Amino acid sequence: MDFNPLDLILHLDAYLDLLVTNYGPWIYAILFTVIFCETGLVVMPFLPGDSLLFIAGAVAAGGGMDPLLLAGLLMAAAILGDSTNYVIGRTAGERLFNNPNSKIFRRDYLQRTHDFYERHGGKTVTMARFLPILRTFAPFVAGIAHMHYPRFLGFSVAGSLLWVGGLVTLGYFFGNVPFIKQHLSLMVVGIIILSLVPMILGLLRGRLGRTAKAH
Repeated sequence: MDFNPLDLILHLDAYLDLLVTNYGPWIYAILFTVIFCETGLVVMPFLPGDSLLFIAGAVAAGGGMDPLLLAGLLMAAAILGDSTNYVIGRTAGERLFNNPNSKIFRRDYLQRTHDFYERHGGKTVTMARFLPILRTFAPFVAGIAHMHYPRFLGFSVAGSLLWVGGLVTLGYFFGNVPFIKQHLSLMVVGIIILSLVPMILGLLRGRLGRTAKAH
């Protein structure tokens, strides 16, 4: 059977239920790895972090996982991922973005995150938790900028607690409400769209600003 990324995203609950059935306790390690990779590896910005956390909370509410263990492990994964990405940024830095034609290390993503830092400072690490792509690049850019690590870690912990705790809790309490459960695919799409809105608005503001300067 061919792998269909769109089908995976839209029916994430079914796939996650299948993983719980097939792998039992190993599901915690699988989810830990996904969240760690999305946060910690600059080449993995497109993993479905927001929707995965919400669906995982819903599966936990159905008895598939322990919600406290789930939330605790995924918070740890997010914090550890941030710190790993910070170290990569601090040691390898912009050398990874020297190739302008790279499909993975795209300078527009890096520049977008730089611009976000210019506007919001160190709290970008916390705020970017809720912004796909930016949450992968924010700790990397913090490393490039040599942000003081204890300060970075404080923002990282705050963001991870809010992001993981908030979405897992929402999934746990609302994911199995009959109406939401029957329209879970639409909920997943809604979560993705809502998470992308701030980034799209930022891009539009930046483009309008550049246009205004040009004139």
